[in-house]
Amino acid sequence: MTATILVVDDEPDLEALVLQKFRRQIRDGLVSFVFARDGLEALQSIEQHPHVDLVVSDINMPRMDGLSLLAKLQEAEDKKSTIIVSAYGDMSNIRTAMNRGAFDFITKPIDFADLEMTIEKTMRHIEVLREARRRQMEAERAHASLSRYFSPELAKRLAAGDDGNDMEVRWREVAVIFTDITGFTSLVETAAPEVLAELLNEYVGGLTDVVFAHEGTVTKVIGDAIQVLFNAPGDQPDYATRAIVCAQALDEWAEAFRGRWKERGVNFGTTRIGVHAGPALVGNFGGNRFFDYTAYGDTINTAARLEAANKALGTRICVSDAVASAAQEFKGRPIGDLVLRGRSEPLRAHEPLSAAEFDAPATTQYATAFAKLESGDAAAMPAFAALVGTHADDPLASYHLRRLLNGAKGIRIELA
Repeated sequence: MTATILVVDDEPDLEALVLQKFRRQIRDGLVSFVFARDGLEALQSIEQHPHVDLVVSDINMPRMDGLSLLAKLQEAEDKKSTIIVSAYGDMSNIRTAMNRGAFDFITKPIDFADLEMTIEKTMRHIEVLREARRRQMEAERAHASLSRYFSPELAKRLAAGDDGNDMEVRWREVAVIFTDITGFTSLVETAAPEVLAELLNEYVGGLTDVVFAHEGTVTKVIGDAIQVLFNAPGDQPDYATRAIVCAQALDEWAEAFRGRWKERGVNFGTTRIGVHAGPALVGNFGGNRFFDYTAYGDTINTAARLEAANKALGTRICVSDAVASAAQEFKGRPIGDLVLRGRSEPLRAHEPLSAAEFDAPATTQYATAFAKLESGDAAAMPAFAALVGTHADDPLASYHLRRLLNGAKGIRIELA
């Protein structure tokens, strides 16, 4: 690639000297020269030759001197690397030029061997900068493209070429969220295709935005369901707290979404959410053919079963004790010891609450009734009956009351 050098000097014989001294490099296509007699002419020349790589400029010139030219060059978006030429006795101006951004300087009378070495050194510097800019532009383009398909954290790492340890399949402690919609199959069968497309695009897009706002990683979108990870691919010490706060934000957004579409005559189902924490096998499972960053293991399966448990419990969010106990200042109420589908051992689950709900008298009343239920106290039934009597819209309290009326005891809950 030929380097284009702009020489700015008002000495009439300098152009001929430069062309003579660099004739071999010019012949071999290594360099080409453009000449100007002062700063104003140099700026006009750069407009005509925007591909100029390097400026070699004298300081003392008519109309616009070298220092003023240097200031103009530094103001431009495409800053040109500059070598300043001045008399040895003019060190004050040389220092000023270096402070204003000149890359290097040479003194008059010009030693052309020194000029050649200085140009070579400067061109190497320009190549390094050019390569860095090229990589940055490629990374920005890649990030913009990847952000359409991956969460910001994954897109950033992939665009930077960070496909090493963070992308390799390995065991990590994670928190996982699963979401699903009640009655979605029926909606698919009855809704017009254009309505369904708009509905689902807005829904998945909105949930994804909520996840990204909490710096989660969306690893799967399967129709109406999404799977979200925290503490992967990067470390998030507060991943349990993030997961629960994100789940509550997802619930809030989904309920508002349901309300908006109900006003348009579309009955969109409730979004059910399950949250669990524990070890999982995480990484790119796509091999060399395609990219599939996701997670597998019992932790993932448990989160999916907790999501499904909401259907029987009447809740919208069901979180395990593992994630609740790891979260900071968890606010919620116990659901019970769930024996999830396909399991034999119970798992303590909770329903997270907002600060206002947690501080409400009904939550204290529920905690009292639940404590009686856990201890086997016969007073649990009237306690839940009293709660449902004043809060008929509490599905979890109603669920426990139905259990008790059907002869169940304790907080162990078998889910089919």
